Amino acid sequence: MQAAPPADDAALIRAYLDHVRVEKRLAERTVALYTLDLQRLQGFAQEAGVALAAVQPAHIRRWIASMHSGGRSARGIALILSGWRGLYTWMGRQGLIDHHPVQGVRAPKAGKPLPKALAVDDAVRLADHEQADDDPGLEARDACITELLYGCGLRIGELVGLDLIAGPTARGWIDRDAGEAHVLGKGSRRRSVPVGRTALAALERWLEQRPRWAKDDPALFIGQRGTRLTPQHIRLRLRRRSMQAGLPTPVHPHMLRHSFASHLLQSSGDLRAVQELLGHASIGTTQVYTRLDFQHLARVYDAAHPRAQARAKGAPAAPTPDLSHDKEPT
Repeated sequence: MQAAPPADDAALIRAYLDHVRVEKRLAERTVALYTLDLQRLQGFAQEAGVALAAVQPAHIRRWIASMHSGGRSARGIALILSGWRGLYTWMGRQGLIDHHPVQGVRAPKAGKPLPKALAVDDAVRLADHEQADDDPGLEARDACITELLYGCGLRIGELVGLDLIAGPTARGWIDRDAGEAHVLGKGSRRRSVPVGRTALAALERWLEQRPRWAKDDPALFIGQRGTRLTPQHIRLRLRRRSMQAGLPTPVHPHMLRHSFASHLLQSSGDLRAVQELLGHASIGTTQVYTRLDFQHLARVYDAAHPRAQARAKGAPAAPTPDLSHDKEPT
């Protein structure tokens, strides 16, 4: 026998939350967020004078617009809609509604976040940093890794895949005579990128230290046990190096790739060349760095131009976005 429908909207929400807690076994934190989202939905419905079962897509769109104009982020609205969508899907399975008001309704489009890039001075400070009390091999290896990530714009997978010498099974290698790194990128696309004098000098220092740990592994970058480094190990070492260098934020490998692209574009303005060096299949992927470059120009303009200063002082403050539903950046 099918259970009797809940007497009112509050009871309906309680029944749904019991369902996700007991039958779907969602975490308490998730259930707590669902509770807040559904209470918000109930409040909107009460203000509109409609029961939850009578809500229409037009109501949902109106409430989305209200939240967006109030400063809630697109990401936060998308998560709220997910909670609402789950409720109405469950109501449909219970035979409580004959339509799904959230189906097909989308949250506002979220702006694509800009990649994080270091300031030029911070990137140079990280590359030039020397940790005197560290093992000479670790210091030489980590310095070389930093130079290649920032000086060549390599992805961490491309860096990890470098072998000591070229060969039929090598995913990548560095031709020291030609000053080129040959790597295997996304989509199994091979490319060559120039390696600057500073990076080559760092490579020579690392190669002097490498035999201390070398065994049979062909990898260019190995640990003290003689095996190829993992991406996670490099992330930890780079984070440690950035903190020792006194940078204001921990650095991860892809941040150095972003810094490489941004600084190169600021100096050259050649978007097509940056695309080739990064190994992007589409110029559209590279164009995000033009936004970074424009931000740099805008800061210079706002700091130096008298009209810009007047505009900035008189400009209205943007509403503070509600980030309660946004995940922390990874």
